[in-house]
Formats: sequence, structure tokens, C-alpha cells
Amino acid sequence: MIATRTWGLLAEFGSPEALLEAIRRARGDGYVRVNAYTPFPVDGLSEALGRRPTRLPFLVLAGGLLGGIGGYLMQYYSAVWDYPINVGGRPLHSWPSFIPITFELTVLLSALTGLVAMVILNRLPQPYHPLFNAEVFKRATSDRFFMAIGAEDERFHAESTRAFMESLGALSVTEIFDESVRIGVST
Repeated sequence: MIATRTWGLLAEFGSPEALLEAIRRARGDGYVRVNAYTPFPVDGLSEALGRRPTRLPFLVLAGGLLGGIGGYLMQYYSAVWDYPINVGGRPLHSWPSFIPITFELTVLLSALTGLVAMVILNRLPQPYHPLFNAEVFKRATSDRFFMAIGAEDERFHAESTRAFMESLGALSVTEIFDESVRIGVST
């Protein structure tokens, strides 16, 4: 016999305002494992969920600085130490000629750092998530707004959490099962 465990509950809302109010009430009631899924960005959603600012800008800055300094030092080493050539009487360390490549490597490394950091911080790719099994969740990309409360939350109890979500004015509340973790029960 194979059993699946409950991942959490998913509440469906018809407007972003209703979703924001529901999240504020859920967080105010002590729920911590609350997440939201919307078809477009909603102002104030991150603050309502209690999310901290992302580290992505600092990582992009670090990547840009590394690219700029690395590009400049690479040119300096090749022009002054490794292969010095006197071109038109210019000094070997002619920094104005180093600027275009330094700029390009700054932009390139900051963009690549931003891309890789965004993928890692967002835990992508994510080919499977328990919410993908819910039929109502298909509307998350078109016209519905969803709030999920995970079963790992200390306040989560299936019946009382369902009643709480229904009291928030949810259009529907769906129990989500985690089918990726199957518990085998031998007989």
C-alpha cells in the first residue's frame, strides 16, 4: 500500500486585493509558511509575506566589479609584463585603451552573475511541485490569485486551517498532496 502526505492547503481568490488581505490576516494569525501565486506582480505582496530584500543586487555588483578588475588586470599584464610592445611611442600602461574591454567585461560578468544567481536563488529549474497536481492551480497564470499554507507550519492543522482559509473569503480551498514523496507501507 502506498500513502501520500499532505503538502498543505491552497486557497483561491478572485482579486489581488482579496489575496493581500488574506495574507495579512494569515500572517497576523501566526502562520509563517505562507506563499502566494499570482498571474502578474502585485504591489505590497512581498511585504505582506514578510520577505526580506534579495541579495541579487549585491551579487550583480560583485560580478561586475570582478569583471571590470579582472578585465583591466588582464590587459595590464599582457601589455606591460608578458608582451610589451611600443606602439606609436605610447607608454606600455596606456589606460585609456583599456577602457572598452574593461567596460564590456564588467557588463558581461554582471549580467552572467545576475542570471546564474537568479536561477540558483529561485531554485530553478523546478520540474515538479506538488501544486502542479491541483486542477484549480492552472488558472494561476491567467486570472486567479492563490495563497498556500504549507503543512510544515507549526499552526497547520488540516481542519482548522481549512476553516480559517474559508473565513478569509476564498473562492475554493484545495488540499494538496505531495506525491513525490511516497511512503511505502509493507504488509
